[in-house]
Amino acid sequence: MINVAKFIIFIGIASLMWSCSKEKPAENVTDEASTWAEKLGFPKDKRVLILHADDAGMCDEANQAVQSYLEKNHIQSAAVMMPCPYAEDIVAWYKRHPEKDIGLHLTLTSEWKSYRWGPVADAQQVPGLIDPDGFLWHEVIDVVKNASPKEVEMEIRAQIDKALALGVKPSHIDTHMGTLYGSVEFAQVYMKVAMEYGIPAMVIEFTDPVVARFREQGYPITDEMVAFASDYTLPKLDDFYAAPDGGTFEEKKQKFFELVRSLKPGITEIIFHPSVESENLKSITNSWQQRVWEARMFADPEVIQFFKDEGILFTNWKEMMKRFQEKS
Repeated sequence: MINVAKFIIFIGIASLMWSCSKEKPAENVTDEASTWAEKLGFPKDKRVLILHADDAGMCDEANQAVQSYLEKNHIQSAAVMMPCPYAEDIVAWYKRHPEKDIGLHLTLTSEWKSYRWGPVADAQQVPGLIDPDGFLWHEVIDVVKNASPKEVEMEIRAQIDKALALGVKPSHIDTHMGTLYGSVEFAQVYMKVAMEYGIPAMVIEFTDPVVARFREQGYPITDEMVAFASDYTLPKLDDFYAAPDGGTFEEKKQKFFELVRSLKPGITEIIFHPSVESENLKSITNSWQQRVWEARMFADPEVIQFFKDEGILFTNWKEMMKRFQEKS
């Protein structure tokens, strides 16, 4: 496990992750390319984005926003929280729109004060994931302190298996609140399960600059984790960010523009948490205003024109995996 004192720093910025060689891709994938964008056949020196909506399935307000964005092709990808009350609704929608890109936001925490959920696995088999109130823990550090890698693996397999039983194969898997990067052991389980199911995980290529930046922010990216990730055999991202918050909608847009302008060539995923405004959403989370603005931002004509002016290319996890398999 990671040093708990160091991990406390990580918790302070964990919202960035959810609101964050010995490379073994098959022959001909790596070549001499310097980024995963190049490895997968995108033009050299291009910025390639995945605009990714987290927290689908958490509530109906999130589902409405995600469905609207995907139907209008304003974003490229989304992920479902399978333990949550509205997960089956968005999965049913995905079955009617199989061309869209929806993965699983593997969920090991239940962070809100009164709106809670438990595990998909039998609670008696994963007691370390359960808080005294019978739900998943509020905080990442509590999962790290109380849950074993075996329990974590059992729960994430249960979430994937539930989606498969409902008739969909997730396009990818990622990690709610960054919990699966909370320890080397959790990250190992996460990447192992991804490879076994043949479902790409949200894994970043751990170049020196990427590792340095995330370590500076407090993420527990240990040398052991970097070494293990080098044996991961599915496609990766070159970088990863969360859409920045803003005091106003216009400020939020401008901060987003600054972020995109700062990106280096490669495939970058930018996560956000769109939801339509409602009194119910306001009762769930004090981040409701940012989420409502994020449900507007990528349909904004100024944002759409900005991407064109910047020469941004877009992809999603299905296309990445297709390109990866073709090059294999």
